[in-house]
Amino acid sequence: MMGTVLLWVLGPLALVFGVLVFTLDSMARVTFALLASLVCVGGVVTVLGLPYLGVVIVLMMVMEMVIMAVFMIAYMMNPAGLMPMSMLHNKRGASAVSGVVFAALVAGVFLVQWPDRAGTRPADTTFQVGMSLMEEQMLTMVTLGFVLLATMVGSTVLATRRGRYDRFGDDLGQRPANDPAGGGVGR
Repeated sequence: MMGTVLLWVLGPLALVFGVLVFTLDSMARVTFALLASLVCVGGVVTVLGLPYLGVVIVLMMVMEMVIMAVFMIAYMMNPAGLMPMSMLHNKRGASAVSGVVFAALVAGVFLVQWPDRAGTRPADTTFQVGMSLMEEQMLTMVTLGFVLLATMVGSTVLATRRGRYDRFGDDLGQRPANDPAGGGVGR
């Protein structure tokens, strides 16, 4: 009963937030509408019996949208992507393509001969999905995750020209700080 209620709540919410992605007028608002839509999709996947995939969807989308928001704040010409702008380009072409794709997907749902379930439902769907996706490569993927993290941290450290305490020089107790770059705290 609770699963049915959650499906009827999360499904329409995902659609509403998805529509807001194309109707809001700033990149920051669109980012958070997309995040809300994908969190609802992750909830639907979890309710449908695949909690591992649902949690992965939520975690991936939260991190992706946070990174996108940080880059918008840091690099966009307008302040944090809050200036009004049109999120729609080539409205007629986009409407035609999306209408055709939607019709094809709906036709596929009703016209495809879906197979009947063979066997019983597994006790642990998370383990089954993990084995289907990774099989013998789980150690490789875990190692790759740590290597990617180390690469990101290392490249950030190497790209930073000066550290947090460089303006103090060798004497961290020096007051006021002798800021070699100028314009900093010690001006």
